[in-house]
Amino acid sequence: MTVKAGKTVLVVEDDNFLIKAYEAHLAKAGFHVRTALDGVEAVESLKKVMPDIILLDLVMPRMDGFDVLEDMQKKSEWKKIPIVVVSNLGQESDRDRSLKLGAVEYIVKSDFSLQQTVDLISKHLKK
Repeated sequence: MTVKAGKTVLVVEDDNFLIKAYEAHLAKAGFHVRTALDGVEAVESLKKVMPDIILLDLVMPRMDGFDVLEDMQKKSEWKKIPIVVVSNLGQESDRDRSLKLGAVEYIVKSDFSLQQTVDLISKHLKK
């Protein structure tokens, strides 16, 4: 699945190994990749550059993904950015809360390969 060149993905993830893996797969698919190690970095990044889509982990130090989702609902320009939550949390309540807070998709990390995640991002950017 190809996407218009130059789309920016903000990857918010506290696992350095996963960040590198996402960066490699997303860059190979033609995306520009920005990263944040926690929610505080994510919010600071949003103040500087508006990504086309966000890949957001929930469990992170300093500021978790739920807090990022809540902050994003407070700014009209941020509310328009599609957010794909990628988490190890598999509970239905976490999924429902994420979607209620504006996420367009919720996936459990162990259920999706990196390539499936890239394909999912591409799908949401084509909408």
